[in-house]
Amino acid sequence: MKTKIIDADERLAEPRGVKILIAGPTGVGKTSLLRTIDPSRVLFLDGEAGDLSVQDVPVDTIRIDDWQTARDIAVRIGGPNPSFAPISCYSEAHYKTVGGALENLDRYDLIFVDSITAISRLSFRWAEQQPEARSERTGAKDTRSAYGLHARELLLWLH
Repeated sequence: MKTKIIDADERLAEPRGVKILIAGPTGVGKTSLLRTIDPSRVLFLDGEAGDLSVQDVPVDTIRIDDWQTARDIAVRIGGPNPSFAPISCYSEAHYKTVGGALENLDRYDLIFVDSITAISRLSFRWAEQQPEARSERTGAKDTRSAYGLHARELLLWLH
């Protein structure tokens, strides 16, 4: 791959986005913020079947109920990371294996995830079942390794 100089006009014309996190206790209306956005421009990633408060909002939804689905959706939305080895999650091979970009992805201005806590639980459940989360010497559960793997996985997913 050749290094390309991007001129200022081209750089300034690139689409930009902002990542925000809305945090707060249960019941304060975080999910209900979906009502304030044009539903035709939003993709709702439902990680906890928590759409009761917005069940009447006509928004496109993907339900995520396991970590592999979460990873597959993330690479289909964010695209592959060219620095990753071919066998890695989020690599070009992973992206192609799961079907490439989501269909009609360009019609969405916002990816609304509900909730990071629920997605985090999926990541941890997956991490604690991996061989890396067991002691090589005794085979016993190694909580520190499980949490380390979970942290790496969730950060990659959020990125």
